[in-house]
Amino acid sequence: HYIVNGVKKWITSGRYADYFTTLVNTEKGFALLLIERHEDQVSTKAIKTSYSAAAGTAYVEFNDVIVPVQNVIGDLGKGFYYTMSNFNHERWAMAVAGNTMSRLMIEEAFKWAAGREIFRKRLIDQPVIRFKLAQMVAEIESVHSMIEDVTYQMQTSSSQSKDLIGPIAILKYKQTRAAELVADNICQIFGGRALTRTGMGKFVEKFHRSHKMQSILGGSEEIMADLAIREAVKQMGPNPSRL
Repeated sequence: HYIVNGVKKWITSGRYADYFTTLVNTEKGFALLLIERHEDQVSTKAIKTSYSAAAGTAYVEFNDVIVPVQNVIGDLGKGFYYTMSNFNHERWAMAVAGNTMSRLMIEEAFKWAAGREIFRKRLIDQPVIRFKLAQMVAEIESVHSMIEDVTYQMQTSSSQSKDLIGPIAILKYKQTRAAELVADNICQIFGGRALTRTGMGKFVEKFHRSHKMQSILGGSEEIMADLAIREAVKQMGPNPSRL
């Protein structure tokens, strides 16, 4: 058996989980273990976040947890590889969900701008409002196109865990940057209602308060951008150009 000690932070559903898929460092390299909750060995504390109390985000402590050797997932020593491979799917899913939320915000913006009148003119009749809408649409549609491209490659590539690390990283980076623009523009369109947790602005307020989650979880924007370029440099080879 293994004896596991350590902590994990910001674990989604950690407050409710009975089992934890955990990357640990052993004498024979990294291993992915299935650790069962034991009240005297595994403890969890709630971490309050801005995005969702229902996520059950937790601080997890492992204190001399006894884990049978049969709880090793896959091959011993390949735990880090399995974890990085899983990140591809996680980051892709986050980009899809994040862009869907941004698209819903644009829908809210169109409905509000078409219905709200100021000085006998609808907001959408103002060029500056149409420009902000166009900015958001352009960003969201470009991200959607990237998602379609990456998704097709995920379905057809025989080595996506290796070949798609960079493309998925840059996709996540692009999506969170687009969400930042959407959050800023839609608040300017909604005005005071964007700060109100009730009424027509409640979804906008929630989005603006929580959208930064997308740019941190699963790898921050800076890490994603750097990872994408490092993967591209690997493909260049030792002498990519002639001087």
